[in-house]
Parts: sequence; C-alpha cells; structure tokens
Amino acid sequence: MRAAVPIVALLSATLALIPASFVFAAVDVGQPAPALVAQELSGQTFDLAAQRGKVVVINFWATWCPPCRKEMPALDAFYRKYHSQGLEMIGMSVDRPHDSSEVHNVMQSYSYPAAMSEDAKVNEFGSPDTVPLTIVVDRKGIVRAKLTPDETPVTEKTLATVVVPLLPAKNATGSSTNPGNASDGANP
Repeated sequence: MRAAVPIVALLSATLALIPASFVFAAVDVGQPAPALVAQELSGQTFDLAAQRGKVVVINFWATWCPPCRKEMPALDAFYRKYHSQGLEMIGMSVDRPHDSSEVHNVMQSYSYPAAMSEDAKVNEFGSPDTVPLTIVVDRKGIVRAKLTPDETPVTEKTLATVVVPLLPAKNATGSSTNPGNASDGANP
C-alpha cells in the first residue's frame, strides 16, 4: 500500500505538467464556446469571439485522416452557399507543424479559411480526441452541435438541418428579419 502512494503522487504531478492545449476541453452543446484565436493560413487572424452575430462552423481535421478529407467538399459547398448569409467557417488542422505545407496544399482546393491548431494564440478547445470533429456555434457564441462521423456525419444535408435554422431569416427584400438569434435553444 505504501508503494501506491508515491506512484499516485508521481502520476498526479506528471499529469499536472501536461499543457491544457493537449487535452480537448469539454465542449458541451448549449454552453458558451471556448475561446479560439488563430492565425489563418492566409495570415489573417480568426477570433471566435469577434464572430458574434454570425454562425460559426469549426472543423477539426488532419491531412492524414480519410474521413476528414471525405467531408471537406461538403463543408466547402456549404460555406460557399451560406457565407453571404452570415456563416463563418474555419478548418483547424491538427497536423504537426512540419506538415504545414501539406495542409496548405490541401486547403488550396477549398474556399473556407484554415489554421494550424498548434499555431493558435488561444485555443481553449484544446486538441480533439478524434478527428474529424465539427462544432457549430450560434450567433450568440453558444455551442449548438458537435458532429462526428460515427454519430452525425457531416454532409450538406446535415449542415443544412443544423446550421440553416441558426442563420438570420431573410425577408422578400433580402434583408434580415431576425436580428437576434434564430435559435433560443430549442433547435440543435
């Protein structure tokens, strides 16, 4: 029993040294989204808090992940269709820094911005346990959905079901008829 105490103390001390960025934060649907500030591959800064008033889709992915690469065309098509209606999107690559050229090459085929997760100035999401992972944040900064291939795969149809109700409603003239959040928590 005496030997167990030092081992437990050593394990606790070791775990305390692991940076928070290596552990994926609990991202719960219905709760405020964690902070995220990252330099996009284009050099611009993406700040999730500055996106209030817009619906944001955050996709954690990697170049070596076949399911990630499979859903990227759907993400891109959805972004192209709804960006002008208040949708923002960022692909957060969890690739290692030495793979950044491959990330750049992959993202040349897509119109939505991307960033390297390890280069984020602030990433309270941490590193996901699995990729792909897509998180939908509403216009008030609340997490409204978490999509994974084994539970809710990302398709244009899934994105439309989850995201479109959160976008501002348009009237016949094309202006917004709903300046607040389209979802008060009743929708996903």
